[in-house]
Amino acid sequence: MSTPVLTAVAWPYANGPRHIGHVSGFGVPSDVFSRYQRMAGNRVLMVSGTDEHGTPITVQADNEGLTSQQTADKYTRQIGQDLQGLGLTYDLFTRTTTGNHADVTQQIFLALHRNGYVVPKTTRGAISPSTGRTLPDRYIEGTCPICGYDGARGDQCDNCGNQLDAAELINPKSRINGETPKFVETEHYFLDLSAFVETLGKWLSSKNDWRPNVLNFTKNLIDDMRPRPITRDLDWGVKIPLDGWRDQPMKRFYVWFDAVIGYFSASVEWARRSGNPDAWQEWWSNPEARSYYFMGKDNITFHAQIWPALLFGHNGEGDRGGVPGKYGKLHLPDEIVSSEFLTMSGSKFSTSRGTVIYVHDFLREFGPDTLRYFISVAGPETQDTDFTWDEFVRRTNFELANEWGNLVNRSISMAHKNVGAIPRPDAPTAADEELKELSRKAFDTAGAHLQRSRFKAAASEAMRVVTAANRYLSDQEPWKLKDDPARRDSVLHTALQVVSDANTLLTPFLPHSAQKVHEALGGSGVWAAQPELQEVEDLDIPGRINPIITGDYKTEQARWKSVPIEVGKPLEKPTPLFAKLDPELGETGPEWAPISK
Repeated sequence: MSTPVLTAVAWPYANGPRHIGHVSGFGVPSDVFSRYQRMAGNRVLMVSGTDEHGTPITVQADNEGLTSQQTADKYTRQIGQDLQGLGLTYDLFTRTTTGNHADVTQQIFLALHRNGYVVPKTTRGAISPSTGRTLPDRYIEGTCPICGYDGARGDQCDNCGNQLDAAELINPKSRINGETPKFVETEHYFLDLSAFVETLGKWLSSKNDWRPNVLNFTKNLIDDMRPRPITRDLDWGVKIPLDGWRDQPMKRFYVWFDAVIGYFSASVEWARRSGNPDAWQEWWSNPEARSYYFMGKDNITFHAQIWPALLFGHNGEGDRGGVPGKYGKLHLPDEIVSSEFLTMSGSKFSTSRGTVIYVHDFLREFGPDTLRYFISVAGPETQDTDFTWDEFVRRTNFELANEWGNLVNRSISMAHKNVGAIPRPDAPTAADEELKELSRKAFDTAGAHLQRSRFKAAASEAMRVVTAANRYLSDQEPWKLKDDPARRDSVLHTALQVVSDANTLLTPFLPHSAQKVHEALGGSGVWAAQPELQEVEDLDIPGRINPIITGDYKTEQARWKSVPIEVGKPLEKPTPLFAKLDPELGETGPEWAPISK
């Protein structure tokens, strides 16, 4: 039975190009998952966009001599090109500066306000003495007053996980220019998280199948739930839709508040663009729907605590009750799929330190599938993982080129040379049937892993089939069966059937090369659909043009099952699927990249 599946993908900041550490957390895992779900027959809605409000944008704009909107426009297009090039099949990749997003954000806020879950409060805000601008909490660092960690942010300590107030930090400093901030009184709206302790605690207790890192981290947060500001003093962001607030030039929603609402606003925008404005309800109002959120571990708080609280508040289901807002009762996350960090030489990727490999550089040099495969089999799925050029070269050469590429090339080459088409099997032997049975069973095994976002295990199962097929060819030696063409043809038919099966198993990971294998086996049409980058007019702001990623994924033929190959289908001489990399690359890396061994 087909299930509506929402793939909600973390929103990258539009303040610079993305590096491979970013896409290892939110990008590739979410697309592998979505491609599998579509192949399994489920109705997928994959949404995200660029996060364009807040201080990160204004700081970058100042650095480049641009306006905030110009900066967002510049990097949104750059990020869109990278993600489209990587083959991420968004149904809609949009942005937070659309009129639609502003309206949905305001409607969610008004529901929270009516239900009493947001309250005004006078607090102490940080000001930069040199510029007079508000200094947001995330741009203040100091010593955590709870655990003593030197490097805590003004909103949260990444060491102990506790929510903080910037004024509580010991020896606070601005991350922008190092000066000591000045704290002044200002009024803001706060999300009263203390009104969700019982509701969130009960909800989290039912999520025993989540990844342990997510569940343990989030449960620890329940013990310290207190009001958290959702507005700030800044002129760049969504306006607060209340009398006395909407016309204030320096009052906007905090960027984290409107960014998490983006999952829902993007779904609403997708529905409006589809011609059926209510189409979003299949994923947000349907109790049979399933929703999966993909991100790096630094975003667990916002997706496993803050966003569920906003949804409970909008639905009127927090500890204080209430009535549903404009959109009715919205579906809460079913699973939070959080990856750990992809590091380099033991440290997080950092643009400022020069420890960075940008996606666009990687794609230009190596193409998308080698990166997708590396992240899937050697990425930070359950623990921090160090990227090294040596490991990347080894995986590409030995697993993609030698194992998979060689199997495809020699199987099709021998069939092309000896028959010119897919040969007919004649009296298959036990060895033939054993290999085909192994291949067929892999769909259940790998599919179960993909359903649980266990990408390494799923890819390993597919490669186990590839290894078995290579061993089978070596054992059967069809190149020596010139005097027994019937047996030769049976062996080659078996090998090609398993090549077809393995290609299907690997399609979520290697969609670009999967299309090539489909065609090399005599197939035509779209096997694995690819996303498109389009320029469209904003639905609510006349004259505003927005870049989006979208695609028609219903055209693809790939299905998650073994399909018998067609005897007699003509075969052409294949070309190499993957080029082997120079082993010396593992020692130095490309000229444009930092060295990592």
